[in-house]
Amino acid sequence: MTGLSLPSALLVPFGLGLLGFVEPCTIGSSLIFIKHIEGRGAGGKLAEVGLFAATRAVFIGALGTLAVAIGSAFLGFQKAAWIALGALYIGLGILHVAGRAGRLMVALGPRLAWLSGLRGSAGLGVLFGLNIPACAAPLLLASVGAATAGGASGASFALGFASLALFGLALSLPLVLAVLIAPALDWTAGLSRRAPLWTGVALIALGVWSVWFGLFVRLGPA
Repeated sequence: MTGLSLPSALLVPFGLGLLGFVEPCTIGSSLIFIKHIEGRGAGGKLAEVGLFAATRAVFIGALGTLAVAIGSAFLGFQKAAWIALGALYIGLGILHVAGRAGRLMVALGPRLAWLSGLRGSAGLGVLFGLNIPACAAPLLLASVGAATAGGASGASFALGFASLALFGLALSLPLVLAVLIAPALDWTAGLSRRAPLWTGVALIALGVWSVWFGLFVRLGPA
């Protein structure tokens, strides 16, 4: 990253973020967020997805700074996050396949009321900010490399934050655009009701992929 021109240093994280939106480990989080804003008005959806995108970008940027600070130890933390969120997807998928998802939400409804609205969108931004897709590996390794090479300076901290924050913003940008096409978003959100079995199967598959990636894929400098 340090050898790139300024336009390239901005375009590379942005392009990788757009690519990350369609990675399996990200699709699950997008589906959950779309379900979270189901039934909101157009203005409410736009406000919530905007807060979600901003929170996620800042949190992922902070993780980039952390990667510079602690070096290769961060890669182990990221792999653990992939495993944990994969397990969450598998659990939700099993509930859909078993036809228990609706009952669970009714039972937990009063306890989860505080997570509705903007507060919930910000919380999901932080939670899914932990799930940095695999295509961000070059950015993570560049941040880790700054630490392992003894170059953890103010400039490298700033670059670690900026590159990952821009990546995180682009990662959520398709959701912002989807809000502007309300019928398509509402149709996607309603899939869990119309086809709970296939929704569950998809979530289980995405969860298994995320857990497998966290357990068996090795991240490290080339």
